[in-house]
Amino acid sequence: DVSTDTDHVVAGEKLRCGPTALDPGGGGVNVSRVIHRLGAATVAVHVVGGLTGDLYSTLLADEGVPVRRIPISGQTRESFTVTETSTGEQYRFVLAGPELATAEVDQVFEELDSLLTPGDWLVASGSLPPGVPEDFYGQLATKFQARGVKVVVDTAPPWLAPAIASGVFVVKPSRHELEQFLGRELPGLEAGVAGAREMISQTGVSWVALSLGRDGAVLVGADRAWHAVAPGVTPVSTVGAGDSFLAGLVQALSSGESPEQALAYAVAAGSATAMSPATALCQRESVERVRESVVTTTLLP
Repeated sequence: DVSTDTDHVVAGEKLRCGPTALDPGGGGVNVSRVIHRLGAATVAVHVVGGLTGDLYSTLLADEGVPVRRIPISGQTRESFTVTETSTGEQYRFVLAGPELATAEVDQVFEELDSLLTPGDWLVASGSLPPGVPEDFYGQLATKFQARGVKVVVDTAPPWLAPAIASGVFVVKPSRHELEQFLGRELPGLEAGVAGAREMISQTGVSWVALSLGRDGAVLVGADRAWHAVAPGVTPVSTVGAGDSFLAGLVQALSSGESPEQALAYAVAAGSATAMSPATALCQRESVERVRESVVTTTLLP
């Protein structure tokens, strides 16, 4: 992830930018980075290649995140974020990624196979690069759930439906992604909760963690639901906020917190990242500080 800022974004002109920040991004890796910052054990399994891949590995090593690095022949892609300082608007450009060979995809399975044991958590997060089967996350879920692994999925159509078809422990859609999954709009909190329960009934998912942007988030089970919001939080950048939310949720659930408390911690982590500039992620101290203001409400069935 490359991020910078400029006063105005204007077509056809040479735009002078401020300082550049470089971060090792991507959904699953961001989840691992935040879990590591929160003081829990994690391993980031990722593919990497080319000169940008070398830089990516260096940035992850600098943070001390444990990794399993899978070399690929292609070059790790870049994402470019520009903040327009005059308006606060953010422009995000995501470049195309490399195509993975079948043997490289198989290596991901082999790495996970050597890592995961019953009781572990597997977070499958982000888009899938060219060359990877559309049901890749679904294959992971089927294989490792049978081994007693709790599988968590955060991805968008067209990968979402096959990813959760066999039921997973947690799925984290945005409102828009849930609307795409169900084929209708879900205005308001009640409609969002009803849509989450419909997803559960269709797929056998245990929990739906539905992010609602400024309205916080809900954690919905078959017969229980909670809503949490962090009042007074002014977003600076949304980059990585969803990944941080998921990291907080998984870290709390895996350490034995109740679903209600895990949701509050997740909202605190997501909000703390949203308060950070550009592509920066939350720190443990900021998460704990925001957690004190999170308001959680039990929603009636």
